[in-house]
Amino acid sequence: MTALSSGCPSGLSIATEMAASQDPSAFVVSRNGHQTLDILVRGASCGGCLSKIEKAVGALPGVDVARLNLSIGRLQVAWTGSLKPKLVIETITGLGYGASAFEPAEADSASAKTERRLFTALVVAGVATAGVMFLSEPLWFGSDLPDDTRTILRLISAVVAIPAAAFAGLPFYTSALASIRSRQLNMDVPISLAVILALGLSVVETINGGRHAFFDAAVMLLFFLLIGRVLDARLRRQAYSAANALAAMQTASATRLRADGAAEAIKASDVRAGDTLLIAAGERLAVNAEVVSGTSEADLRLVTGEVEPAPTFPGQVIHAGAINLSAPLRVRALARADQSLMADVARLLEAGEQKKSAYRKLADKAAEIYVPQVHAMAALGFVGWLAFGATTAQAAFVAITVLIITCPCALALAAPLVQVVAAGALFRRGIYLSSGDALERLATVDHVVFDKTGTLTLGDPVLRREGLDAGVLKDAARLARASHHPFSRAVARAAGTGPVADEVTEYPGQGVSGFVDGRFARLGSASFVGVERGTGSELWYAVEGEALRVMHFDDTIRADAAETVARLKRMGLTVELLSGDSSSRVARAASAAGISDWRGEATPVSKAERLAALQAEGRKVLMVGDGLNDAAALAGAHASIAPGGAVDVSRLASDCVFSGDSLSAVADIIEVARTARRRMRENFGLAAIYNLLAVPVALAGWVTPLIAALAMSGSSAVVTLNALRLAGRRALPESP
Repeated sequence: MTALSSGCPSGLSIATEMAASQDPSAFVVSRNGHQTLDILVRGASCGGCLSKIEKAVGALPGVDVARLNLSIGRLQVAWTGSLKPKLVIETITGLGYGASAFEPAEADSASAKTERRLFTALVVAGVATAGVMFLSEPLWFGSDLPDDTRTILRLISAVVAIPAAAFAGLPFYTSALASIRSRQLNMDVPISLAVILALGLSVVETINGGRHAFFDAAVMLLFFLLIGRVLDARLRRQAYSAANALAAMQTASATRLRADGAAEAIKASDVRAGDTLLIAAGERLAVNAEVVSGTSEADLRLVTGEVEPAPTFPGQVIHAGAINLSAPLRVRALARADQSLMADVARLLEAGEQKKSAYRKLADKAAEIYVPQVHAMAALGFVGWLAFGATTAQAAFVAITVLIITCPCALALAAPLVQVVAAGALFRRGIYLSSGDALERLATVDHVVFDKTGTLTLGDPVLRREGLDAGVLKDAARLARASHHPFSRAVARAAGTGPVADEVTEYPGQGVSGFVDGRFARLGSASFVGVERGTGSELWYAVEGEALRVMHFDDTIRADAAETVARLKRMGLTVELLSGDSSSRVARAASAAGISDWRGEATPVSKAERLAALQAEGRKVLMVGDGLNDAAALAGAHASIAPGGAVDVSRLASDCVFSGDSLSAVADIIEVARTARRRMRENFGLAAIYNLLAVPVALAGWVTPLIAALAMSGSSAVVTLNALRLAGRRALPESP
């Protein structure tokens, strides 16, 4: 929306020029073969700003990614080559926006300052409006008022209105000026022009003793516009509370232990890999870390969605966002705070607004030609009324009204606000969007393909007890309790608490050995106990003087898998199971989940081919998977979802990531996407109806500038409130 902006740039202030002189090279991070830099952009508040900034930065040599998140003003830039980071800053400031290296605390502070400045301007405009209206009342109703008295009242109104409009209109004037300097036109240009023309015409009319003066309309216009700006700023902060909360968590302090053992408090952003940190009971980890010493319990709800506290022990890796509950821990930082799981989740959440959806592209295209048309219509109204015999003041009156009433703020908010509110609603359910156009694609899916292990199931093996002697299980568990292998943990869970074997030795990737009741025993793979061939999905138990025993395992199906599949079918979707596991296991999982269409022993290539075949039939496929072998299918599907425990490649290839063990998140995502699509369509309809009615009414001269301001602000409020209905719904409808 290069032409459309809503109070966006803050102007080329001294602070902006200082920011341009700063070198952000120290904040550049190497990630996945790219140089990346996060920049705080000040003054950007709408889709027009987003489009303009992304286009300019994306045109710099070597830049592959330029994505602006309006919620906290973060611009993510990734490039290859020798691009100087300072050039990115200079490009943004050249467009009229403030820019500096991103710090979450500074971003939140900048947002709060912007809101306070707008509120101050609103108060000034409100006080001036009350004063000017008090002075205007005799002018409205005193038809027999002497001309000298009328002139004095108008002069006093001018003394009140002009300084107030000069101050309260600063957000609009600076934005319009910066836009003109950067050879762009935003919607603050016609707004500023309308206010200045209204004041100028009023002064001329007052001096010449004319009958038209719009001091009251000018300050009231600013008052109503500022109400909308303040509400918009506040609603944005509320809608982006998830992103702000994550950003706040990333800025937590940490206690670092120096080489001499002394503790020092530092910012989380200062933690480096290898630092030893002290995590007190009740403290949240700011970085990914490995436990060095101490045992405790951790609240992992933010990380995994698990409600039950998880035990912690030396050698265990704990991700940022976890809360240490019971006792102090010493941990070793594994990476910086901006490379933690928390940072990854924040990037997933923010990425939900990065890609432009089809609806946002439509709004961008519509608004790109809107500003020239607004000025053309205002000029046409001015010339047309003059041609029909109107006075210059009357013609200017119509032109000013057209400039005000045609501000397409509702069009600017139609899609972006729905997207960010939907992203916030999903976040509260433990779901993170990683693609901005995902909502539209998810809303249109008609076929769901599930992977099995780790997706339809939890990925935790469960010991199959059929044919297994209780005594063998009891003895094998004594070895299993000393191992962290998933199969060993399953054996230990099945047997319950009990003693551990003597002189246990673990052989990574093979098994464990030790003495059980004085006899040497082994528990592990087929080759570990001397069996030539095994399936790879069993454990063998060998003990002196006894025959070998084999233990088979099944995967644990998610508790709500069958309910979720039934819910998807009620929503009109067809479901199938596609897995690389053995056909027998896939059949059991499909039966338990209520899926009649299934395929086992699928390779990564055959999975991708199956999805391609479905899409060739005209199906819009949603792929839900977590493994490395699912990555190609996830990337090739019409839409894709991955659980939080998925491998990195699969998470990056998917449009959504959900945490926790509940598979119902898949149905929730589709419901929110369908509802969001309806809200976008409703908003575009409301914006179109408003503009179809407003333009003829303004050109006909049937409304005043004051009524025009009320109408424009009201249309934006209606669109905003319609979008926010997404945030307040407890249960979303299942109908498409």
